[in-house]
Amino acid sequence: MTDALEYFRTRLAVETDPSDVYAAQKAGERFVLVDVRGDDAWLQGRVTGALHMPYRVIADRAPREIPLDMPVVVYCWSPGCNAGQKGALAFAQLGYEVREMIGGYEYWVREGQPFENDDGPCDRVFDATVVVVRR
Repeated sequence: MTDALEYFRTRLAVETDPSDVYAAQKAGERFVLVDVRGDDAWLQGRVTGALHMPYRVIADRAPREIPLDMPVVVYCWSPGCNAGQKGALAFAQLGYEVREMIGGYEYWVREGQPFENDDGPCDRVFDATVVVVRR
């Protein structure tokens, strides 16, 4: 039992999900949401309000752009992408409080949260396979 308790406490300390991130945004909680994907992915679409900082440049840019006392949430493409973990590791190595948004951009969009591209806000999608859809 102790191993399970420690495992899940640890996971919850370093992971979050799109629904909780969206609720935190709406509640005005203090954190920065960072898209750690590459430039082409960012241009295709991103979470509304996110900062673009590909994981390969975090060590260089983060200390100049994000205060060390600012909590950070990172995301990448999907559960099949480990760039979020690479980004979270880079922030953790710099001393930031960091969490990974599991499910990434894919589940953010599928759950119907706001997203955009360079043309502006995109039509929200509600995928009944991942979220309760109320009509």
